[in-house]
Amino acid sequence: MSKLQGGCRCGAVRYTLALDALPRTYACHCRDCQTWSGSAFSQQAFLPEASLSVTGPLAVYELTTPSGRTSIQRMCAVCHARVYNSNSARPGIVVLRAGTLDRSDELDIVAHIWVKRKQPWLTLPESVPAWSEAAPVAELVQALAPR
Repeated sequence: MSKLQGGCRCGAVRYTLALDALPRTYACHCRDCQTWSGSAFSQQAFLPEASLSVTGPLAVYELTTPSGRTSIQRMCAVCHARVYNSNSARPGIVVLRAGTLDRSDELDIVAHIWVKRKQPWLTLPESVPAWSEAAPVAELVQALAPR
């Protein structure tokens, strides 16, 4: 098993992933992700929490979603780059910001969610699964499954 690595922009927070290969990622086009990322979408990966080992100072921002779930955002306490989050709806799973991986240039987006909010100038490949809003969990998990 190779150790994949990543971290924040300033380098104060570093992490390793105990995974055999780079994770498959999805793009979320919701307004929250656009605001958080300052871009058209965020690129993310679902990972088992046990596969993530983090060092460095993390700041935590906790919020309650409209559905009543608790979302815990973790970011570098120095540069405030968002690194990952967890949600009470998915115990044992973390959502990694894929751009923080050292090898982020090797990632593919294999699914798109909340495309009803995508920027109009962005054209999505027809061969990649896309959902108007949140994808049904089983379908998103299937799209993200290693091939």
